[in-house]
Amino acid sequence: MASHIRKDDLVEVIAGDHKGSRGKVLKVDPVKGLVLVQGVNMVYRHVRPSRRNPQGGRLQKEAPIHISNVLPVDEKTGRGTRVRFQTERDERGRVTAKYRVSLAGTRLGVVSKRSGD
Repeated sequence: MASHIRKDDLVEVIAGDHKGSRGKVLKVDPVKGLVLVQGVNMVYRHVRPSRRNPQGGRLQKEAPIHISNVLPVDEKTGRGTRVRFQTERDERGRVTAKYRVSLAGTRLGVVSKRSGD
């Protein structure tokens, strides 16, 4: 199944402790349904001294959150928006559900839900 979130997307968290915060997607795991968002869901990792980290101590890093708790940010409205997949002229892309505008900024033709319209 195609994912509505991709790497390097700007997303907004819509549920959980970090609701309302935004960040760039660093990693997407479609099998587990998790995303890693920059600056969101920060946790402490206690590490022993090693060659890589001679001091040791507590390192802060991002923890993954579920993909259903984030929405891509629409550049037009500046808020999180739902996404649909649309095919037109052999091009498939993600479009916002409300305005039918591509997330890349180009306008795709509006496809009506009923065949009679």
